[in-house]
Amino acid sequence: MTFKPTKYTLVCCSTGHRFEDEGWSLADSNCNCPSLIRAEYEQKQFNPRTELDGFYRYADWLPIRRTLEKSCAPVTYKSEALAEYLGLENLYITFSGYWPEKGARMETGSFKETEAYSVCARLPEDNDRILVVASAGNTARAFAKVCSDNNIPIVISIPEDNINALWFTKPLNDCVKIIASPKGSDYFDAIALSDKVCTCGRFMAEGGAKNVARRDGMGTTLLSAVEVIGRIPDAYFQAIGSGTGTIAAWENNLRLIEDGRFGNHKMRLYPSQNDPFTIMYDSWKIHSRSLVPMTAEEARCAAAEIDAKVLSNRKPPYSLAGGLFDAMEDAGGEIFKVCNSELRKWKSRFLELEGIDIHNAAAVAVASLEIALKEGKVSKEEVIMLNITGGGEERAKSEQEVVYAQPHLVMDPDLPAEEIVSKVLKLF
Repeated sequence: MTFKPTKYTLVCCSTGHRFEDEGWSLADSNCNCPSLIRAEYEQKQFNPRTELDGFYRYADWLPIRRTLEKSCAPVTYKSEALAEYLGLENLYITFSGYWPEKGARMETGSFKETEAYSVCARLPEDNDRILVVASAGNTARAFAKVCSDNNIPIVISIPEDNINALWFTKPLNDCVKIIASPKGSDYFDAIALSDKVCTCGRFMAEGGAKNVARRDGMGTTLLSAVEVIGRIPDAYFQAIGSGTGTIAAWENNLRLIEDGRFGNHKMRLYPSQNDPFTIMYDSWKIHSRSLVPMTAEEARCAAAEIDAKVLSNRKPPYSLAGGLFDAMEDAGGEIFKVCNSELRKWKSRFLELEGIDIHNAAAVAVASLEIALKEGKVSKEEVIMLNITGGGEERAKSEQEVVYAQPHLVMDPDLPAEEIVSKVLKLF
């Protein structure tokens, strides 16, 4: 069967200017202020494509050119045990990870697979440039897995301290190369390293939140929920490092309103951070579009203290037009902070109640739901979506042989770009 992509136009979130995608557009070249761009799809109704496998059932709202092998979609179900414990009548859990009994079969255990299967499917089959992705852990694992399975050349940049996140059920294909910033560095250092790699024209930056494919891939969590619930939720909970997943959910909320069959309301957004790495929480609390100041040393110290290491992005897309600040302003809601002790408590309790292990970041989201209830932000009868962004990792590791990848190169991001590029080129 020949895949037929959905036609779309790109829109600048700052100016409203519409333009065609030249293939890998990450911004509007005519816009002079920091802004995201958004995909506006020709298909205005949400109709899952049942003829397509896995994640690609949502292809009508994905900016992709093809489909890839071995994808899985997020799974949504109505909670019983956790809902009863919290006194909620309509709690729906959207689960991304490994939980075969629920139909969840993401091998990496994380919703970052939705990003990877979307971004990599945006690449044309004849692409001759090498993709570069920076990550604190989960994103790296997802992109490495997807690219390995589909023979797509890629450079993964990750802090060396997070290298244990790169576990797989089989050795990686040689098309995947891993570089790392040294011990003691953080996610921002990995980004700086990847930026220097991309000064060479043979490489292309994935783009992070600026890549519409990444956001719309992550936005399939809401599509999964609405497909099961039959309506837009009243409230949305997710832990955030960059806030991209919450932005993506808000964007799909707007598309669903335009559809008209699932409600005309905007769900309130309740993202959460792991205390003390709370740059977006702190900024939102003073209602500042600009991020509160945070030095590199402060960021590294805070990142070292939190259990949920993947939530340590010191320069998230918060302030950009169309970013998290705008999403929160438009939809309403609150940003919460959760300490390590509460994270650990809810990680254990979720396993006890729902029957599956979850990532530290997902436990932050569960803990924030309890806070919201105590503070009266949500009521027991409201339809609530809890985005469990990763889980089943321990289950997957217990059932399968696991191999750990090692970096091909460890480099100081302060090295000259020419030296970094030269070393990376030799890997291919």
